[in-house]
Amino acid sequence: MEQNDLLNERTCENTIREFCKERTHNHANDSEICEKKIEWKPFLRQVLVCSSVWVSYFMLGLSMGAPTVFIPQIKKEANSTNVIDQEMTSWLSSLIPYSGMLGSFILPALSQLAGRRMTFLILASSSLVGFIIFLVSTTIRDLLLSLAMYGLLVTSSYTILPIIVTEYTSPRYRGIFLTLKTASFYWGIWASNAIGTFFYWKNIGYFGICCNIFVFITGFCWYESPYWLATKGRYKECIESHRKLKGCSSDAEKELQELLDSQKYDSLEITSDNPNSKLWKCRLVENFIKTMRDEQYYKPTLVSLLLVLLYQSSGKMACTIYAIELIKKITDSESTAYKGMLILDGVTVFGMYMGCISSRFLKRRTLMLCCSTSGVFFLLILSLYLYLIKQGVIAESSVMSILLLTFYQLSISCGPIMLASSMYSEMAPTKYMSYSMFAMGFFTGFVMATVIKNSPLIFVKLGLHNAFLIYGICGGICTIFVYKYLPETKDKTIHEISEYFKTSRKEAKELISRTRYNRNKIDKSEEQM
Repeated sequence: MEQNDLLNERTCENTIREFCKERTHNHANDSEICEKKIEWKPFLRQVLVCSSVWVSYFMLGLSMGAPTVFIPQIKKEANSTNVIDQEMTSWLSSLIPYSGMLGSFILPALSQLAGRRMTFLILASSSLVGFIIFLVSTTIRDLLLSLAMYGLLVTSSYTILPIIVTEYTSPRYRGIFLTLKTASFYWGIWASNAIGTFFYWKNIGYFGICCNIFVFITGFCWYESPYWLATKGRYKECIESHRKLKGCSSDAEKELQELLDSQKYDSLEITSDNPNSKLWKCRLVENFIKTMRDEQYYKPTLVSLLLVLLYQSSGKMACTIYAIELIKKITDSESTAYKGMLILDGVTVFGMYMGCISSRFLKRRTLMLCCSTSGVFFLLILSLYLYLIKQGVIAESSVMSILLLTFYQLSISCGPIMLASSMYSEMAPTKYMSYSMFAMGFFTGFVMATVIKNSPLIFVKLGLHNAFLIYGICGGICTIFVYKYLPETKDKTIHEISEYFKTSRKEAKELISRTRYNRNKIDKSEEQM
């Protein structure tokens, strides 16, 4: 085993040495060719991969938004509100994230063993089965089964899909690509609600199947992730895939060398800590404990879970799922409730694009904190306003209520919703990706499902004013912790972000500055050569 480990180490070193030699002698010519002739090809390959991911988020939005509109339609068809009681309504609305908790056990291992491309195709297959069952469903049990089939998709939205965007795209485009994916999710909810408002609810299934066909076609055209190839020791394929996806510009070559160097050090650490590789693989419990204690794992993972908690505890998803019931209680009008639902969905999507534009000028951390604080402020104002109405201090105004809801949803859309999964994908530790994806997927599914499942009970038992007060307090507490622990990730490579969690904040900044200074010196020396 020691000989095999040494052989793997030498293979990694030889690959890096060959890469560095090639870069030194041919970098100038390669860069000139890339920049003048084929720079657009890597960009289009990145767009192809991201378009598949965006449509996957759109399909998830279709499935998550479906219960909002098919439950009222089924009640009207049966001419009875008892055909789906309050308990079943909450289960239909929360079953997708609950089933996603099971997917958190499957996706990390599948992604590690089969790679990103094959995992993505399996995700597309599961969602296709879900839409087909949705289309042919005749009973509530059929609908429950179809919703359960989307569990892998909702888990992937916080695990493998943002990881794919991060690994397949250049840092230059990564931010905008990551923010657009969340907008696609809410476009899907808006489309689902619009179809259910104006047409028969099963048309959502036809739309979902068409999207699935596009995902399958584009998914088969992908290259495998260079990061996954590097972790498997397939360094030549890693170099080829990286250059196909990101080109051979100076920035892309630096990122590639950082990837190969980091993989070399990880393999050396595993070899030195575990002389008998076969024996070590049998010690799963020992390896798990060691991983949990490694700050390179638990620091970025805990910060990512904090972002998820901020997003879900602010109540945005619950307000989206139960939008019709909420607005109906405020306005006492069913037609206004449907119109208000579509307007709020449009505001959410608009907020996403505002966030995309703002992220080009503001740092991610700054945008997250500003929007979170603003969202908490409007939640507390809305809670106070509804309380004063209940006490008879002021007269009720449906316009004012919807306006406050709009400002609240706009603030949360620009920040926590748009940036939560995006920043996780940037902070996720490459060395412990499987463990990180499991923690993220399981925690996200549990928190999302629990909030959605219990929100109707909170609305009825405590009232809307207390519900928004609880959301505001929880969001405010999470925002304080985000201010203390969230690092800045904009315009940083994955390696630079990981260095932040290895050291203290001051040391990380100094290390990143030295790294960039050394890079500039290398570039100047190469230009002189």
